[in-house]
Amino acid sequence: MTAKHLDRFEFERVLWQQNVTRVAGVDEAGRGPLAGPVVAAAAILPPHWADSGLPAGLAGLNDSKQLTETQRETYFEFLTHCGEVEFAIAQVNAAVVDEINILQATHRAMNDALAQLQPLPPHALVDGRPVKTLCVPQTAIVKGDARSYSIAAASVLAKVTRDRRMLEYHAQFPEYGFAGHKGYGTVKHLAAIEKHGPCPIHRKSFAPLKAKEPELL
Repeated sequence: MTAKHLDRFEFERVLWQQNVTRVAGVDEAGRGPLAGPVVAAAAILPPHWADSGLPAGLAGLNDSKQLTETQRETYFEFLTHCGEVEFAIAQVNAAVVDEINILQATHRAMNDALAQLQPLPPHALVDGRPVKTLCVPQTAIVKGDARSYSIAAASVLAKVTRDRRMLEYHAQFPEYGFAGHKGYGTVKHLAAIEKHGPCPIHRKSFAPLKAKEPELL
């Protein structure tokens, strides 16, 4: 099946046919940056969209990294206001990332998002590798954000939420330029850290920040 004709409800259909009507797509944003929270989202799309097709407001929905900022914002508004999508968003801040490591923080954010969906969905579609600590049964899908509309929706919710948060941090710490790079290790960001040192939202356990800390004598 070509990408153009890819059935992005393929994994959901298998579960819907087993009478699992609430299938949550789960994805995260912000595992790689040197600053800011890791954000996870869960989204449950209505099964009838598989028959009717996606609403016009979601036409072109895909992995958030493949979309423009304008597209992501448009999809975010539709997903959060159309009244047919169950969704939840959770974040884990940089201090906790440093305390428990980024992988555990990502998994905590995923579970926190799922826990907000009550009752808990009986199954989740997760982007990437299986999450051993996930609080519900799961199907892990490599490149799932481009293969499942549910995961793509979660991807957009997480990405937009995190980007908006980084804009707020930019206003608080303008010298680091968070509005431009959203906390990733760009040349300008690294130069700002070199000049000003880390700020409270930097992940001190991440290189090169970890290397910058003075050694204990």
